[in-house]
Amino acid sequence: MTAPVLSIRGVSKSFGGIRAVRDVSFEVAKGEILGLIGPNGSGKSTLFNCVLGQLRPDEGDVHVNGKPVSGMRASELNKLGVGRTFQQLSVFPQMTVLDNIILAGQEHHGTMLSRLLGKPDAGLTGQAEELIAFFRLDHLREEKAGSLSYGQQKLLDAAMAFMAGPDLVLLDEPAGGVNLTMLADLRERLQTYNREHGASFVVIEHNMEFVMELSTRIIVLAEGEIIAEGAPEEIRANQSVIDAYLGS
Repeated sequence: MTAPVLSIRGVSKSFGGIRAVRDVSFEVAKGEILGLIGPNGSGKSTLFNCVLGQLRPDEGDVHVNGKPVSGMRASELNKLGVGRTFQQLSVFPQMTVLDNIILAGQEHHGTMLSRLLGKPDAGLTGQAEELIAFFRLDHLREEKAGSLSYGQQKLLDAAMAFMAGPDLVLLDEPAGGVNLTMLADLRERLQTYNREHGASFVVIEHNMEFVMELSTRIIVLAEGEIIAEGAPEEIRANQSVIDAYLGS
């Protein structure tokens, strides 16, 4: 049996007297798209940050491809095949689309010495061009990121996250602020990448239509605990979810 790409076991995290995450456990299989939903304050971001090493769990552990990663730095996680997008865009507005994607790849490519002595693009232009084409940003290749629409910047942000060829990508509200037309394109591109490359996704999202159509499985958090888990159609019909989140 193939080991899960991500395994979260008994993770808890408190801040003072407030327990933000309570004994959360789940796994993400290779090629799975997992949606993580819940009302504000349910613990989603805290759990994400425990996975990404920005917070260390008080209890429990996190494994990526069978390796313990609790407390690892982002650069170490990248080398293990973990990418992420942020709720706040991480693009560089004064750089071109192409240069943004190359810069994202350089972080994961070789050593500092090899980057200093090697080609200015670290030999990554070809790979960056492929991602530009995949995310349908060809016509914007030489445009500065700051001149793009918000939805186009979201696509660029996603392309940057995939530059390292990750096994696992954590997406933090990818649909936030994106218009319906661009949203459909983003969802289709993510599903295609998942299908063609077998990458696993964990998606925090408040846009219910987007996350339900994108995900193969949904986990619902409320007050730091898992209250429901299942296929999107099961979650839609779950009364406890309706009471805790969808009906709020």
